[in-house]
Amino acid sequence: MGVIMPDGLRAQILVEAQGAYPRECCGLIEGLIETGRFRITALHPSRNLAKAADRFDIDPRDQFAAYKTARAQHRAIIGCYHSHPNGRAEPSAMDLAGAGEENFLWLIASNESVNAFVYLDGRFDGAEWVTSSE
Repeated sequence: MGVIMPDGLRAQILVEAQGAYPRECCGLIEGLIETGRFRITALHPSRNLAKAADRFDIDPRDQFAAYKTARAQHRAIIGCYHSHPNGRAEPSAMDLAGAGEENFLWLIASNESVNAFVYLDGRFDGAEWVTSSE
């Protein structure tokens, strides 16, 4: 699977991650799934309701608002993002335990990087960044 995301949105995730430190930032990803590619068009930052600093729990009110906004744009919520403030930009055991929606994109930020993964068939597979001329 490939992922197309404007550089400005990648920068936004990194800024959110830095701002939330030492807690995890989190949010939802709006976009389209087109022939094996996730095209990210917007991010919807969320309040993190998790009590532990190294966990995330997206506020249901923010989730509802994101779904409503995406639907109004004729798009969908195609994934989520969060940070690992003191870890690596890859899925943790907790991420795997909390995942469940098939063909759902996960972006994970750590330090100065953002990596992409797709949850499918009970596991995370790495996704490649695709350069777009648009």
